[in-house]
Amino acid sequence: MTEQSAMAEQGRASSGPESTTPSETFAAPSDAPVTSTATGRAATEPLREDIRLLGGLLGDIVREHAGTEIFDLVERARVESFRVRRSEIDRGELADTLSGVDVSEAIPVIRAFSHFALLANLAEDIHRERRRAVHVRAGDPPVASSLAATHAKLDAAGLDDAAVGKALADAVVVPVITAHPTETRRRTVFETQRRITDLMRFRGRTELTPAEDDEVVAGLRRQILTLWQTALIRLERLRIEDEIEVGLRYYDAAFFEVIPAINASLRADLRTRYPDAGLGDDPILRMGSWIGGDRDGNPFVTDRIVAMATGRAAQTALTHHLEQLTTLAQELSMSSRLVTVSDAVIELGGGDEGDVATDEPYRLALRHIRSRLLATARHRFGDEVAPLADSFVDTAAEPYAVAADLLADLDVIDASLRDNRDSALADDRLLTLREAVRTFGFHLSGLDMRQNSDIHEEVVGELLAWAGVHDDYAGLDEPARVELLVRELSDRRPLIRPGAELGELAAKELAIVTAGAKAVADYGPEAVPNYIISMCTSVSDMLEAMIMLKEAGLFDPGSAEQGPRCSVRVVPLFETIEDLQQGAATLLAVLDVPLYRDLVAAQGDIQEIMLGYSDSNKDGGYLAANWALYRAELDLVEAAEKSGIRLRLFHGRGGTVGRGGGPSYDAILAQPPGAVQGSLRITEQGEVIAAKYAEPVLARRNLETLLAATIESTLLDTEGLGDAADGAYEILDDLAARARSAYSALVHDTPGFVEYFTSSTPLSEIGALNIGSRPASRKQTEKISDLRAIPWVLSWTQCRVMLPGWYGTGSAFEEWIDGDDGRLETLRGYYRQWPFFRTVMSNMAQVLAKSDLGLAERYSHLVADEELRARVFGMIVDEHRRTTAMYFAITESDDLLADNPSLARSVFNRFPYLEPLNLLQLELLRRFRAGDDSPQVRRGIQLTMNGLATALRNSG
Repeated sequence: MTEQSAMAEQGRASSGPESTTPSETFAAPSDAPVTSTATGRAATEPLREDIRLLGGLLGDIVREHAGTEIFDLVERARVESFRVRRSEIDRGELADTLSGVDVSEAIPVIRAFSHFALLANLAEDIHRERRRAVHVRAGDPPVASSLAATHAKLDAAGLDDAAVGKALADAVVVPVITAHPTETRRRTVFETQRRITDLMRFRGRTELTPAEDDEVVAGLRRQILTLWQTALIRLERLRIEDEIEVGLRYYDAAFFEVIPAINASLRADLRTRYPDAGLGDDPILRMGSWIGGDRDGNPFVTDRIVAMATGRAAQTALTHHLEQLTTLAQELSMSSRLVTVSDAVIELGGGDEGDVATDEPYRLALRHIRSRLLATARHRFGDEVAPLADSFVDTAAEPYAVAADLLADLDVIDASLRDNRDSALADDRLLTLREAVRTFGFHLSGLDMRQNSDIHEEVVGELLAWAGVHDDYAGLDEPARVELLVRELSDRRPLIRPGAELGELAAKELAIVTAGAKAVADYGPEAVPNYIISMCTSVSDMLEAMIMLKEAGLFDPGSAEQGPRCSVRVVPLFETIEDLQQGAATLLAVLDVPLYRDLVAAQGDIQEIMLGYSDSNKDGGYLAANWALYRAELDLVEAAEKSGIRLRLFHGRGGTVGRGGGPSYDAILAQPPGAVQGSLRITEQGEVIAAKYAEPVLARRNLETLLAATIESTLLDTEGLGDAADGAYEILDDLAARARSAYSALVHDTPGFVEYFTSSTPLSEIGALNIGSRPASRKQTEKISDLRAIPWVLSWTQCRVMLPGWYGTGSAFEEWIDGDDGRLETLRGYYRQWPFFRTVMSNMAQVLAKSDLGLAERYSHLVADEELRARVFGMIVDEHRRTTAMYFAITESDDLLADNPSLARSVFNRFPYLEPLNLLQLELLRRFRAGDDSPQVRRGIQLTMNGLATALRNSG
């Protein structure tokens, strides 16, 4: 399945199941110049060849295993989809072709187009990798967003060592993997994709003989056949236990290989450039997770799940370290007859005189280290993780108490190697293992706990009532609540005792936090570093969470000699636009509480704040939300400076633009001055996780992007507004208010809008898609405010409206400009010089380019009320036209993707293949809502959702 004829027979016989040569295909369609120059076409030809190969193999397999009739239907749908794009036929003609298809025929058609989208993704990823290598070999300047490019910028800036050391003193970059999968990719599919990628990469980088090439193509055929015969979706809803395992698979796939290497090279590069900066050994890049700790609206998170999440993470880390020690011992085989080693290594090995093993002192020392680590694993998990007992294990070894002790032993070996001119060996696997221990410790990643402030209020109210402190906490005003909570937090006396009779909710919440405390005791404070409060609006919201931590033994109020201590940071999450606007005031207010200020001081004077992109967008629309976030960061930076603390921001971004998505490098550089300060935490969600981190090459590129942008934003002036900043802020205040008004007029104020939304999108069917453990809504309600942001965005994406990524922006621009050329030129100037404004516009253009109001109009006919349908869809069409026109006027371009040629190629070459998926989804939705709720119809709908999410790549 490629652009011209991936599945067409072309008047020739099938190559047959034994053939290793795929069907002949052509490159891009004749009406579609992929690039405007011969050089550009030559550069993209390898991509076209890859898609031709993979599509041809898929086409052969569809014909061989689904039958000629299905193949012909797929091919007819493909050809007519391109005719629709060329306006040769009306979309209705293709819809008519698919309208009467039997569901047993529809499903293989859906699967064929879904598999092609997946294979095209792989081809595009490999092509980007290939183009980067071409530029490197040509000696071109390093690509922006790479660490090499960042180092060049830092060199040009001539920074002072002391300033760099101060700015990066507490530097940390943490991608946080979350359990929000908007795809249903199973592990089997994941592994098959990896094998296809490896084969394609090998084929592209290796000079093969014809016979060898045939062998590789045969291997590709086998993998694509495996893919075709593997179910894409689960028959049962994903459990949290499954989500935990899905998150952990990325460590063996990429993180263990990539993250330690990046940390080591980045530290070395920075120290070489700034030798007097005093940079420490702590790794900058670490990993976080919400999977199993985020219980906001998820009733399936329990104390058992928290224990499992932290335990499985620790098992994964220990297993990795043990495997690396085993291999390292095989590699460091040096004989004491041939090399000199330090006395510390000999002492570490503890060999007896005459023991033959003493001739290999490094192996003996590593035997001791591995034995202690094996004892550590057995002490925590029994034989489940460490069942091996062999001659290389001392069963009497003492377990390590903390990971730092393991690192100290590895440092002994490192020092001996370097002292004896064996740095080349020290800088290989040993260095990577030492960095892995620094980065992953015995805990692997930090599991954040999160809960809604309303739950905290209810639970704390019950605890206070049970203890006889106050019978009606909910009835108190804010000052009285704060006074009461501070009094309780100042006293070591717990509110309840073991065996206290509590309600189901309070008992469950306390058990969860207690499980977090046990994880901290077992695996170290890094195991549970943060407690996040959703919908945080007040000081009492933060202090209530501290009461929970105190009851679990995590918070200690201290004494007159020693102040309060807590290894877990309390992190307010500001989500709605109003909460973002009041965020700085909330921060200042809580820092005015002496007890809390003392706690922050004990935690290094660092206060973390989480910013919610999803709910603010759902609340106020795209432009209003983005500006509210920017303004909130400006205010928080000012508040932090006033209070003498260091601010660490945690960005709760989703994969799609409507939830804060878009290129991470651009997004970080678009932060206001002072908002990064060497530290960044950012959520990674949905199909974006696999797109970024499925294998080492992808993972390294994307992790470097986060580091590069963080360092540049910290050390360089990236805003670019100078003295014009205040005026620009005032204009954006005005534009954001206008955009929010236009958005609210549709989403919040239009009678019947909820009916239109639920009817014209597959919202209700998303609940049946086995994509995650979390319910679609926080409450059983039809209010937009109670709907989770993921199904809100995913629904609009599936029907190709993409409303959360643009609606209201066009009206704001048009009203503000109001025909004034001077105002238009002002916005053009912002687009040229202000990264924030340019990024907002660029991300919006990506969404507009992926929208298709012709398809959206067909979805609108799912709404029974004709007047409602015409009114709401008419508003959508008008705003879409207005927003597109304003984009063109401000950017002085007539191309939505002029600044993103790779996406432009993808949209042009692949989006016609989405047409059948949307039309079949519509057909099956009609049948389902008419009463045909057969398993096949349900599965067909789910498959279309999966296929569209795969093809669009950032759907939720």
